[in-house]
Amino acid sequence: MPVITALEVQKRNKERVNVYLDDEFAFGLHIMEAAKLRKGQDLTEAEIDALTNEDAIQKAVDRAIDFLSYRPRSTQEVRQNLVKKEIPESVIDIAIGRLQRLKYLDDEAFARFWIENRDNFKPMSPRALRYELRQKGIEDSILDPLLDEIVDVHEAAYRAIEKRKWRFQGKTRHEFKKKLSGRLQRRGFHYGVINDVIQQLMDELEAEDPDYFAYDDGS
Repeated sequence: MPVITALEVQKRNKERVNVYLDDEFAFGLHIMEAAKLRKGQDLTEAEIDALTNEDAIQKAVDRAIDFLSYRPRSTQEVRQNLVKKEIPESVIDIAIGRLQRLKYLDDEAFARFWIENRDNFKPMSPRALRYELRQKGIEDSILDPLLDEIVDVHEAAYRAIEKRKWRFQGKTRHEFKKKLSGRLQRRGFHYGVINDVIQQLMDELEAEDPDYFAYDDGS
C-alpha cells in the first residue's frame, strides 16, 4: 500500500500541495484537501482515486470561478467553457452542482441581470431578449415572469430611439420613420409598437418645434 512520504506546498501556487507516495510525486491537491493528510499515512488505491477525482472537480470549480469573474454567466455558458478545456462530463456535472450550491451559478439571477442591463443600456423587445437568453440556455419558465416584470415594451422602444432623434432634425417625416423603424425592427419590436412609438416621438418633436422636420411630400 503506497505511503505518503512528503507533502510540499507548490512554489508557484501556495493554495496547492504536491503529494509524494513512496518518495515519488503522485498528484497535486488543494491545500484544504491536503490538510486532511499526513506524512506516513497509507493510502489505498480507492482513496487515491477519490483524492485525484476531488482535485479534478476543484480545478474545474476554480476555472469556472475565474470565468465568472469577468461577468455573470449562465450555467450553459460555464458548462461550454469547461467542455472546451476538455474536462470530463462527469467532473463538470459535479462542479456545476457545487457552483450552484455556492450561489456562483443561478440562472434566474443571471437572466435578471441580463434583462435589466439591456433595458438600461440597450433597450430591446421581449422577443429579442428571449432569443438572446435562450441561446444561453435559459428556460422560458424563468424568462416569462422576468420579462413581464421588467420590460415595458412601449417604454423600451421609445428609449431605444429617443436619444437618436437629433440625428434626423431637418429630415422629412418619411426619412425619420424609415431610419428609426429599421432600428426598432433590428431590436425585435413589432410593427404596431414601432408605429405607435415613432408617431409619439414625432408628435412631441413637432410640438416643441413645428419646423423640426423638412417638408414632407405626403409619404
